[in-house]
Amino acid sequence: MFHRMLDRMEEWLILSFMAAATLVTFVSVAMRYLMGTGFTWATELTIYLFIWMAKFGAAYGVRTGIHVGVDYVVNKLEGAKRRYLVTTGITLGIIFTAVIAFFGARWVVFIHGTGQISPDLEWPMWIIYLAIPFGSGLMCFRFIQSLTKFLRSGETMSAGPVADLREGALKEDAK
Repeated sequence: MFHRMLDRMEEWLILSFMAAATLVTFVSVAMRYLMGTGFTWATELTIYLFIWMAKFGAAYGVRTGIHVGVDYVVNKLEGAKRRYLVTTGITLGIIFTAVIAFFGARWVVFIHGTGQISPDLEWPMWIIYLAIPFGSGLMCFRFIQSLTKFLRSGETMSAGPVADLREGALKEDAK
């Protein structure tokens, strides 16, 4: 139940950030060309929305297995060697994202103490920087889920039908 709610929240956040960025950009450009004026803060808001979308999108990528990866060697291996490589790779992902989340949280606390605000929107910058610990923390959680799934079943996260395309698969379909 919790995982399903988290999955949906993640998807809705990504969708909302993308839709809002697209809408703000469209309206600002339309106003500029039709009325000769626009929002001075539109570019800044769009950048911040894309940053948040990218951080949550990276976690979504781990969950669904759509991250770009060089897995040719791993797919050629079997047994203990494959298990070792996959476990090591996912564990390094956990460590990396945990470190980024930790230091991102420290950075947010530091920025909060400085009282910095964004130039055009005049929002507290610590709110903008929350994307780092939140997105990296969620990505770390997704790596932990992936490792748990792999250790229990031996399966890695899959990108669906695209993941089934292996060397020569397209050539066989063409025959």
